[in-house]
Amino acid sequence: MSELHTLTIGQIQTGLRNGDFSSRELTQACLDRIERLEPRLKTFITLTPEIALHQAELADQQFTNWRMQPDNELPALLGVPAAVKDVLCLAGTRCTAGSRILENFVPVYSATAVERIRQAGVIILGKTNTDEFAMGSSTENSAYFTTRNPWDTNRVPGGSSGGSAAAVAAQFAPVALGTDTGGSVRQPASYCGATGLKPTYGAVSRYGLIAFGSSLDVVGVIGNNVRDVALTYWGIAGHDPLDSTTAKRPVFPTELNASPRKAFSSICIGVPDEYFKPGIQPDVEAAVRDAINLMRDYGAQVKPVSLPHTEYALPVYYLIAPAEASANLARYDGIRYGARVQGDTMWEIFYRTRGAKFGAEVKRRIMLGTYALSAGYYDAYYGQAQKVRTLIKKDFELAFEDVDIIAAPTAPTTAFRIGEHVDDPLSMYLQDIFTLPANLAGIPGISMPAGSDKNGLPIGIQLMGPAFGENILFNTAHAFQQLTDYHLQKPIL
Repeated sequence: MSELHTLTIGQIQTGLRNGDFSSRELTQACLDRIERLEPRLKTFITLTPEIALHQAELADQQFTNWRMQPDNELPALLGVPAAVKDVLCLAGTRCTAGSRILENFVPVYSATAVERIRQAGVIILGKTNTDEFAMGSSTENSAYFTTRNPWDTNRVPGGSSGGSAAAVAAQFAPVALGTDTGGSVRQPASYCGATGLKPTYGAVSRYGLIAFGSSLDVVGVIGNNVRDVALTYWGIAGHDPLDSTTAKRPVFPTELNASPRKAFSSICIGVPDEYFKPGIQPDVEAAVRDAINLMRDYGAQVKPVSLPHTEYALPVYYLIAPAEASANLARYDGIRYGARVQGDTMWEIFYRTRGAKFGAEVKRRIMLGTYALSAGYYDAYYGQAQKVRTLIKKDFELAFEDVDIIAAPTAPTTAFRIGEHVDDPLSMYLQDIFTLPANLAGIPGISMPAGSDKNGLPIGIQLMGPAFGENILFNTAHAFQQLTDYHLQKPIL
């Protein structure tokens, strides 16, 4: 029973159905591991052990009833523990978004993605740490504490879903929900040696997600392997009448049992030169190219593709995302909800609250966004950025006419040391240079382990597909994981 925390979702499903262990025993094993290691790693802002154990007991009762009447269908993820990034609402549980301005906010409703995994039977262990309002690449921007990378506690786990990625890497839970606005699922998954999916924009509901950039935000999944990520994604994807941006199209789960040679022989992989520029860590480039060569050896066709507007992705993102953030965060005024710093007038309350409760990075992005949207500058900055965003999207559309997927590094380096980039915002922003284009184009991307650097830190390879091409990403990534054991390697804690 002491090793229950190491199980994959598939193993959990089999073990619970066979009665090898109970959901309560599994949940308690995860909570015990969290209690032992959490002081070192700081992955959770809020733990919910009482709720989790109660959910586990209800799951066990469902399994008992099912054994008496096996014709009844069980929820797909019944009894599986999971963590949830603290920007997704869970009714009755504090939701801070990593910010002091929401430190006492308790939502009365749950995000659709959270509600769907609960309906699928998932046991929620708690809410994971995040950069404030998901603005950051290291989780150092959290107003509460910096999460530590389980592979090296002197290094960041990535961000903004660093708490979720670290929780999965530390085997606190087999899977966790995160969000990806510019790489915030894929980059921490790469840093922590996990598998992370950013779905197509509109594939998963954003209802109940505390907004950062509304045209970029996507709810994603981080897990130990592709199969676990896929099972969770299929549980949360699909149209939601509460979010008008979700696509009205069915979700089709697919079998992931094809042999690697069969899977690779049917696909063409594009490799963009724009993602292999000077400045990338040599170990990262070598590992990614080795992974691509392995897929070629097993039958994949590999050809170069051009994404000529990639070089503009970073400045375009840092005009559009802050502009949307400045609008979304205007609601935090100390009047309607959230923290309040008292003043003599409404405007004084407004100024004092936002000045005291927003962190430095959030203030920086609000100012950038407000400037880009201001009279006289809108057309020159925000308007032009939207035009270039269209060109970036067209680059991908043209590339996918010739190839099925695109392979590239997830991040230019492995996990960096805590504090290394904290005083240099531009160098921090560059950590997302390879993940931003997929968000601007609205296409899906998945990061998975593809090796390690000379310090033993994980390296991630990113596969990107056409809109709503999640299943081809799953098939390809699963085939790669059948050939390699990078995703099986875990930090020693």
